[in-house]
Amino acid sequence: MSRRASLLFAALAVAWGIPYLLIKVAGVELAPSTLVLARTALAAVLLLPLALLRGQVGPVLRRWRPVLAYAVVEIVVPWFFLARAEQELPSSTTGLLIAAVPLVAVLVALVTGRAERLGGRGWLGLAAGTAGVAALVGLDVRGSDLGAVAEVGVVVLGYAIGPALLARWLGDVGGLGVMAVSVTMSALLYVPVVLLGPGLPTALPSTRVLLSVAVLAAVCTAAAFLLLFALVGELGPVRALSVVYVNPLVAILAGVTLLGERISTWTVLGFALVLAGSFLVTRPARARSAEGVVPAGRTVTP
Repeated sequence: MSRRASLLFAALAVAWGIPYLLIKVAGVELAPSTLVLARTALAAVLLLPLALLRGQVGPVLRRWRPVLAYAVVEIVVPWFFLARAEQELPSSTTGLLIAAVPLVAVLVALVTGRAERLGGRGWLGLAAGTAGVAALVGLDVRGSDLGAVAEVGVVVLGYAIGPALLARWLGDVGGLGVMAVSVTMSALLYVPVVLLGPGLPTALPSTRVLLSVAVLAAVCTAAAFLLLFALVGELGPVRALSVVYVNPLVAILAGVTLLGERISTWTVLGFALVLAGSFLVTRPARARSAEGVVPAGRTVTP
């Protein structure tokens, strides 16, 4: 791996590993819907002009129905439930549970008939990943937090279905255009939700909350997407998407060092099993086709 590729890999791992920490901080003062609106609106302001300059908005808008479906499945619903779940769960635990996305994505691909047969190694990976999630949920989460775990389950399912929608209906249009239009649609959908629901904040949020929202939008969404494309150019799609195995570690370190969250033995065990399972199901013995690799990586950050 070249030095440039290493720097890109490290930067993307951080950009996709710290959203859970930032959501936790911002959620102290902002309602989930308000947080999602702020994040998507700012990301749209950053990405839409760039997508327009590259001529990628028009082709995407001509397929507005699948793009809208993708935005709802990948952003509108998951980001809301992610913010709600983090009102109860530690950011590190949330990051670990999200690491199950590759496992669920493979199951989605199997159900829809868009993946190769897993084989023994793949099924072993599913079993290991399931055991890891069970360790986290059954032994490392309080019973009162099970509702929040269910909300993370909604997030995981959305993140797993999103790439399948991309592969089926939007695979031949520019990824930057899809991302820019998706966050713009999401922001527009959340305007009435916020105005009719919690409303805009009556007072200016604290500096740490404003900074958290800004970093979520600028770094964890807009910049991360551009980093991903640069990394794919350096390493190819398969090696580039191996960054998803590093994100949970970043989430744990951020939660422990900056928020004082605890790490239990079950956290470590669950972390190891989930990542091992994700690695096995996305790295079968025989090389996967490009379609089979899609579920492992998302075009939208957490």
